[in-house]
Amino acid sequence: MASYVSHTTIDSHNAYELSEWWKKVLDYADMPGDPNLPGHPQCLIHDPETGHRLLFIEGDHGKKSEKNRIHLDLASREGNRDAEIARLHELGATVVADLRGKHGPGSGWVTFADPEGNEFCVVRSPAEMDG
Repeated sequence: MASYVSHTTIDSHNAYELSEWWKKVLDYADMPGDPNLPGHPQCLIHDPETGHRLLFIEGDHGKKSEKNRIHLDLASREGNRDAEIARLHELGATVVADLRGKHGPGSGWVTFADPEGNEFCVVRSPAEMDG
């Protein structure tokens, strides 16, 4: 017998607004029959293709000054890393560190922060890794 990841939980100050932002980033949707609404303290979204779920929970978490211990690494479903980086920047993600080319041409990633400061990275897509 083994465990599996049911969903990934992200602490938030405004669960609805942050879930709406991440829906645009990941092309996720509300759970069928359970729409997220402004003021909801818990908002669950999912990937219609894979079923992966993210749960945003409000609370008085205070502002952390240390680095996230867990973060999401994103890759473009279509297109390449640099196009995805440009798209996320347009959606309001803040660049924390640009490490493209750090380990040679075409390598590296960009670390972003979402509107509440949660860090995530954008890496090369599978197509770029195979090419």
